[in-house]
Amino acid sequence: MTNSMQVKQHGLLVAGRWEKTTETMKVFNKYTQEPAAEISVATKKHVDLAVQSAKAVLKHDFSPYERYEVLMKAAQLLLERREEFARILAIEVGKSIRESRGEVERSAQTLQISAEEAKRIHGEGVPVESAQGSENRMAFTIRVPVGVIAAITPFNAPINLVCHKIGPAIAAGNSVVLKPAEVTPICAIMLASLMEEAGLPKGRLQVLTGDGAKIGEWLLENQDVNMFTFTGSPRVGELIRSKAGLRKVSLELGNNSATIVHKDSDIERAATLVSQKSFNNAGQVCISVQRIYVHKDIHETFVARLIEKTARFVVGNPLDEKTDIGPMIRLTEAERVDAWVKEAVEQGAQVEVGGKREGAFYVPTILTNVKDDMKVCRQEVFGPVVSIATYEEIDEVIAKVNDSDYGLQAGLFTNDLQLAMKAAREIEVGGLIVNDASAYRVDHMPYGGVKKSGNGKEGPKYAIEEMTEERIIVLNL
Repeated sequence: MTNSMQVKQHGLLVAGRWEKTTETMKVFNKYTQEPAAEISVATKKHVDLAVQSAKAVLKHDFSPYERYEVLMKAAQLLLERREEFARILAIEVGKSIRESRGEVERSAQTLQISAEEAKRIHGEGVPVESAQGSENRMAFTIRVPVGVIAAITPFNAPINLVCHKIGPAIAAGNSVVLKPAEVTPICAIMLASLMEEAGLPKGRLQVLTGDGAKIGEWLLENQDVNMFTFTGSPRVGELIRSKAGLRKVSLELGNNSATIVHKDSDIERAATLVSQKSFNNAGQVCISVQRIYVHKDIHETFVARLIEKTARFVVGNPLDEKTDIGPMIRLTEAERVDAWVKEAVEQGAQVEVGGKREGAFYVPTILTNVKDDMKVCRQEVFGPVVSIATYEEIDEVIAKVNDSDYGLQAGLFTNDLQLAMKAAREIEVGGLIVNDASAYRVDHMPYGGVKKSGNGKEGPKYAIEEMTEERIIVLNL
C-alpha cells in the first residue's frame, strides 16, 4: 500500500453545485509531507451565495421521515466505503488506519442516531387551563428548525465531528453551511458528496473550504446565519460568541482532562484504560487524558504499569496495520509539545518514558514530579503527553481537578460508591467517567463542557434541542 494518493482538486459545494476555483490550497499527507490534494478557496461571494441558498431551501418541505431516510442511507453508504474513507482519514490527519476505521464506523453510527432522532422531535402539553380565567384554553409546544446553521469543524476527527454537526442539524430540518478545517477537509468533502447520493435535497448542505479565519468572519457578518456550532480553540470560540450577537452559539472548546486513580482501584485495569485513552490520535483529542492524579499508596505501582504499557506503542506510518500512533498534525505542533516538555523538565519534572521528537512525530511521554503551574498541567497540551501527580485526600484532589480553566470531562477510578457520588457532585465538568479515563465517549450521550470548555451539547438528541426553537401554541376554545 502506498503512502500517497493522487493529487486532485476538490471544489466547493455552493447552491447545489460543485465549483472549482482558480485559487487553491494544498492538503498534505501528514506522514510523507507530500501534497495529497488541493482544495478550492472560497471568496466572500461564495459565502454569501451559500448562505442565501441555505436560507432559500428552507421554504421547501423536507419531512421528518424524509430526513430519516436520507441520513440512514448516508450511514449505509459510509459503511460500504469504510476502507476508502479510513485510508484518506489516515493520510490527511495522520491517525492510524485502525483508529481511522473506528472513526468511520462511529461516524456512520452518529448519522444513524441522528436519523432515528429525526422521528422523535416533539413538544409537550402545557396546562394553561389551570390558570384562573383560562379554563377554556389548551396549549402545547412544537419544536421548529433554527434555520441556517454555520458549522465549523476541527482537524482531529474530521468525519465524526462533521457528522455530529450536520447529522442533528439536518435531522431537525435545518440547512447547514459547513466549514471544515483547511488541513483536513477531504473527508468532509467526500461526505457531502455521499449525502447528495443519499438523496439530500440541493441546498440543505453547503461546503466552503479555504482560509478559516476569513470564511468564519464572513459567516459572522452574514445576518442570515441563525446559529453557529463550533469545535476548536477557546480563543476562536470567544471571538465567535462576541460577534454572533443574539444568535445561537454552541461551542466545544477543549480541555486539559484529569483522571483520578484512587487507592482502592484495580491498578491493572486503570493503567490499561489510561494508556489506551491518553495517546490515541497522538493525543490530539479534546478529552485525552492529560493530568493523572494517583493516590500516594499506589503511585509507584501504577506508574510502573503505565510506563510498561506506554512503551509498547508503535509510532510510525499511519497506513501500516502495526502502527498505533502517527504524526501530529503539523511539525510546528510537535515542536511546541517538545518545548513544553523541555520547559517542564527545566522546572523539575522527570521524564519516565518518551520525551523525544522526530520530525512531526512525538513519542508518547509520561512526566512525573510535575507542578500545577507548569504548561503541561495548566494549559491544553493537545499532544501525546501525560503528567502524573500524587495526592492523599479526596478533597485535595477534587480541588486540584477543579483548579483549571477547563471542564469538559474527567475520569475517576474507585470502587467506593460514596466517593464516586461525592466526585460527581463536586467535580466541575460536563461529564464524569467512573472506572474509566476521561476520554470515554459514545455518540448518543450528551457531550459538552463548562468554563472555557464551552457551552451547549453534542450527541444527536441533545444537539437537536440546541438546533431547534420551542414554540408554544395556545388554543382559545
